[in-house]
Amino acid sequence: MHPDTYLNKVILGSQEGSLQLWNISTKKKLYDFKGWNSSICCCVSSPALDVVAVGCADGKIHVHNIRYDEGVVTFSHSTRGAVTALSFSTDGQPLLASGGSSGVISIWNLDKRRLQSIIREAHDCSITALHFFANEPVLMSSSVDNSMKMWIFDTSDGDPRLLRFRSGHSAPPLCIKFYANGRHILSAGQDRAFRLFSVIQDQQSRELSQRHVSKRAKKLRLKEEEIKLKPVIAFDVAEIRERDWCNVVTCHMDTAQAYVWRLQNFVLGEHILTPSPENQTPVKACAISACGNFAVLGTAGGWIERFNLQSGISRGSYVDISERKSCGHDGEVVGVACDSTNTLMISAGFHGDVKVWDFKGRELKSRWEIGCSVVKIIYHRSNGLLATVSDDLIIRLFDVVALRMVRKFEGHTDRITDMCFSEDGKWLLSSSMDGSLRIWDVILARQIDAIQVNVCITALSLSPNMDVLATTHVDQNGVYLWVNQAMFSGSSSVDSYGSGKEIVSMKLPSVSSGEGSQEEDSDKPVVNHSQYQDTSRTPYLNQQIPDLVTLSLLPKSQWQSLINLDIIKIRNKPIEPPKKPEKAPFFLPSIPSLSGEISFKPSESSNEEKDAVADQLEKSRSRTNLPVSQLMQLLQTSADMKNFSQFTEYIKNLSSSTLDMELRMLQIIDDDDEQEPDKRAELYYIELLLDYFIHEISCRNNFEFIQAVIRLFLKIHGETIRRQSKLQDKAQKLLEIQSAIWQRVDKLFQSVRCMVTFLSNSQF
Repeated sequence: MHPDTYLNKVILGSQEGSLQLWNISTKKKLYDFKGWNSSICCCVSSPALDVVAVGCADGKIHVHNIRYDEGVVTFSHSTRGAVTALSFSTDGQPLLASGGSSGVISIWNLDKRRLQSIIREAHDCSITALHFFANEPVLMSSSVDNSMKMWIFDTSDGDPRLLRFRSGHSAPPLCIKFYANGRHILSAGQDRAFRLFSVIQDQQSRELSQRHVSKRAKKLRLKEEEIKLKPVIAFDVAEIRERDWCNVVTCHMDTAQAYVWRLQNFVLGEHILTPSPENQTPVKACAISACGNFAVLGTAGGWIERFNLQSGISRGSYVDISERKSCGHDGEVVGVACDSTNTLMISAGFHGDVKVWDFKGRELKSRWEIGCSVVKIIYHRSNGLLATVSDDLIIRLFDVVALRMVRKFEGHTDRITDMCFSEDGKWLLSSSMDGSLRIWDVILARQIDAIQVNVCITALSLSPNMDVLATTHVDQNGVYLWVNQAMFSGSSSVDSYGSGKEIVSMKLPSVSSGEGSQEEDSDKPVVNHSQYQDTSRTPYLNQQIPDLVTLSLLPKSQWQSLINLDIIKIRNKPIEPPKKPEKAPFFLPSIPSLSGEISFKPSESSNEEKDAVADQLEKSRSRTNLPVSQLMQLLQTSADMKNFSQFTEYIKNLSSSTLDMELRMLQIIDDDDEQEPDKRAELYYIELLLDYFIHEISCRNNFEFIQAVIRLFLKIHGETIRRQSKLQDKAQKLLEIQSAIWQRVDKLFQSVRCMVTFLSNSQF
């Protein structure tokens, strides 16, 4: 630590218990303090000069005067453990806050030299940092339990109270799933917490309540972790019944009951689902029907039972008569799933048997054997495909209706941890303990991308919009979000994705800027990394999907202001004339300016000279060509190269008023009969602009922006085009192309409108 007012000096504390004062400029040791025969864990400077506080591993806090090497006061923690964090108050109150390895925060009164208050359950783990805000009675604390809390001293007795906090999982998450159209993520971890994270606003993230855990823990004198439910190993959610009743069901480690949750209120539900009360075994799999009314549970003993989520009452079990135990499977049920119409229910046993049941009648319709032990299954309701993971590290896709295998994916070299389908069912994502994340194309039956991470993925979930992928990793408390590069690179071909043979190596982002920056920089020259960047370059950006139009991705206000520019100018017109500045120098004549700045009145001689120069420029402009601006130069260059992409990017970056001014500069104000129309520069550039519009409309690029520019262009130069026969031919060609494109777009909208009407009138 650096003591205040000590120039170029730092204090070092060691595990042996000694303190040393060093001059970092001369690199010399100035003084060696006695120490306290205990390892020093933290050291902080106080508002009083020459006084520091030192926290030791034996639980003692020494307030020491380093100038005279004398002790001021010593405090001792009542709880066992080291003092890991210290902070002095600077708002006038003589307070010292200390945090220990047991998660307790103690507040010491320096005037009275005694303990003022103690926060026994401030954090669940060791406190890493304490900080009093400058001149405020607010204390910030952080801990190893992945939480930050803010405490305020505003009570009558001087005790702090919790003002606000942010927290995450204190142990690695086990299961995650996107919720609410990708806006939230549900996650369950080894810390026995069931949490909801917001992808958009962190203020909306919270932990779902397990009904008065804190009160019960205080009454029983236990930790909250011991009162909470056991870690969640599997869960399912249905958004359709969120406002009616509980819409989440969870299976817990070594627990014979399944619990339901009401996400609307973020609390544990009132029902506990207990399958097979006579022979209770831990629940291993769960699934909620598409209608949100039923939950299907599978146990370690092979029992499968259906429950009503509204009442929590059992609605029958699925029994295979051929099994010797009169249950669903002869072993553990590793997965259950329901189709989209409540017609079929699919279950898989650990021994490799997959069975299809009638959902309502609970009768066995068909079954097939995979040939090896099944670890995990996932079912996609839209396309009716069932993906299974076996011990042989092969992913098999089955058509449930046709009862046959349709795809088989191989490539993982270690245990497969999780899988998920994309919303449209075209992609299948899988993760493994070999550190790889692989993306399989179901239609093409091949791997289209693969990523190698330095920490193995344990769970993953793809958002419904397919733009964000959430992953959890081994020994990592956070949920990592990955952006789908294929959604934003503009590529329309599968060949632009990474190949399955060349795996892209990537490292997880580091919390510390010093740890991750050098490592990430060292990875940049790798060939695979650069190849991953190439997917967003020009060959794929210029590709146009047939029969579709491409929008400019500009803000709506930017291209709409081109259409309503006249209205904007009228609204922005000043009501009063500009006033003369009050603080103008009295000895210099000044004139008012629109910007409000002081403009000095020039002399008459200089005015006459400028008028003469302006007249000469005006005459030369009428007799010679138009002065060429940057816009016209770029237009001329793009027309010669027959590539208008650079010109389009230039005008997209212009403001609405600037583009309007550039187009108005081409207006023919005076009808000069001495000069032939073909030789006028204005008509030449207007013709080039018409060629540009014809090209862009034919390519169907930047559709809404080009429509707005064409409207502004015709408003300014419509009369000029009407008078010139050469321009009329160009305008007629533009009209024909415009009509053809709009007819095609209108047909597309009509087909989409018919499809939406059909779906809204159908039963499903």
